[in-house]
Formats: sequence, C-alpha cells, structure tokens
Amino acid sequence: MVQYIVFINLIGFFTMAADKYKAKHRKWRIAESTIWFISIIGGAIGTTVGMHLFRHKTKHRSFRYGLPLIAAIEAMTCIIFYL
Repeated sequence: MVQYIVFINLIGFFTMAADKYKAKHRKWRIAESTIWFISIIGGAIGTTVGMHLFRHKTKHRSFRYGLPLIAAIEAMTCIIFYL
C-alpha cells in the first residue's frame, strides 16, 4: 500500500510538470479531468506539490482550493490507517 501511495503521488507530481512544460511550449495538454482523476485515486499530495512548485493551475480556484483539500483528506486517511 505504501508503494502505491508513493507511486501515484509521483505520477501526480510529474503530470503537473509535464502539463506545465506542454503549456509553455504550446503543445497538446493533459486534460484537467485526468489531473483530477490522478488526485482522487491517491495522488493529490504529489499533484498539489507540483502545482505549487511549477506554479501551474494556481489561478484556477478549483485547483487552488480543491487539490489541497483532497491532499489533506488523503494525508489524514494515511495517518489513521498507518498509526
């Protein structure tokens, strides 16, 4: 289970990096629904870190408030199950 959490958060982090790269180079973008899906299935912490580190999607209210909320819920869930 820990490997899954680490893996999906890395996927979320690199998804934000890839989408930022594609946005800067005017290439085909990653769908917002894909980013949300990765976040909901456990990658919200990585996606949130990527959002802030790469300054990507920070002007979208749904991302600015929604991703940290999902990340907090996922972090609390992990703490509850692993303590």
